[in-house]
Amino acid sequence: MTTDPQSFTILLVPQHIEGTERASAQESAVRSAVVEATGEKGETGYPRYAGGGMVADIDPRTRTVEALLVDGTELDYGLSAMVMSGSGS
Repeated sequence: MTTDPQSFTILLVPQHIEGTERASAQESAVRSAVVEATGEKGETGYPRYAGGGMVADIDPRTRTVEALLVDGTELDYGLSAMVMSGSGS
């Protein structure tokens, strides 16, 4: 049984928003998606999550997005991915 969160919310925000308060990031997000655990490990070795057009390898301990595809392509320059929440269910 895994203790990794089974879902996260990923926000895509302009890079200048990175490091600000979470509420500000939510308001500034250009896109968001809830991603669910796929049960697979990504090329980075971290658990893979998918949903809403996003596929991400996320370090569940630090809640860092290690790899991300948005609609099948890499993240555009000038955007950052932020993990907002996780769920143990």
